[in-house]
Amino acid sequence: MARIVLGLGTSHTPQLSTGPETWPRHGQRDTGSPWLFDHQGKQVTYARLLANADPRLVEELGPARQQARHRAAQEAMTRLRQAFEEARPDVVVVFGDDQGEIFPREYRPALMVYWGERILNMPQMFSRAADEAARASGWAYGPEDTWYAVPSALGKHVIEQLVEAGFDIAQARELDEGIGMGHAFGFVVGRIMSPRPVPLLPVVINTLYAPNQPTPHRCWQLGQAVAAAIACWPGEERVAVVGSGGLSHFVIDEELDRRFIEALQARDAEAICSLPPERLSSGTGEIRSWIAAAATVEGLQLRSLEYFPCYRSTAGTGVGMGFAIWS
Repeated sequence: MARIVLGLGTSHTPQLSTGPETWPRHGQRDTGSPWLFDHQGKQVTYARLLANADPRLVEELGPARQQARHRAAQEAMTRLRQAFEEARPDVVVVFGDDQGEIFPREYRPALMVYWGERILNMPQMFSRAADEAARASGWAYGPEDTWYAVPSALGKHVIEQLVEAGFDIAQARELDEGIGMGHAFGFVVGRIMSPRPVPLLPVVINTLYAPNQPTPHRCWQLGQAVAAAIACWPGEERVAVVGSGGLSHFVIDEELDRRFIEALQARDAEAICSLPPERLSSGTGEIRSWIAAAATVEGLQLRSLEYFPCYRSTAGTGVGMGFAIWS
């Protein structure tokens, strides 16, 4: 049977793939963003965040602090790449989100597995962004107009097993012309698998768009069901699993991030499943991808878990960057 040999969790923010000198420019984008939510999960304006911000955040924006955070995050990414190379997986299952790259804006499946023979990479959200700082990160999401292999037979098997397990899973073998995998999946190709990608099975979770985001508990169940499907697959593939995205953003919530991290370290599934869904708003909702990945690799040991709250404005915006390795 197939065997899960590696699990990874990684942030995929453009802030991770640009130098610390650009972080304030990423922060400037936040001033007019409609995706700012406070620590209670309520939408707020940048002005309101700024008015209520902790004055000590100024210390987080010093060049020395930001350079140190950036360096630590890059070193963590190097460790993820090394773990991937050492594990020698034959296929990788990636849990990630869609931000209008794959699906039309009025169509938001809660869960979807793509199982065509190949899939097109689409880094255009950043490689062709109007904002210079975002555009500078485009290199991290893999090359444009490049097709990547998909383990189609395994994908079909996973779908069938998910249906058997009670999931009303959406599925696709083809996407519209010019449409392919979005940045959550391209990041895994560009920064973890490059230059020797292996077949990739995309599992798309609606982490962002109300009202049908899966609960943390459902994401955990999804991961368990995917693990069971892999375990009964008759092939001999070595499988890697990646949770792409997170942790809290675009308003950093260190308390929530550390609560989640402590639950992962304690292997406390109940605590993970009890995370309040209302606090998994905006980009913070990408924690759902980590939850699914953690459940899939439940049988492995958590070897490394690093966290860096990388602020980019005095309003408290930025990304709580997380990096995990299970083996």
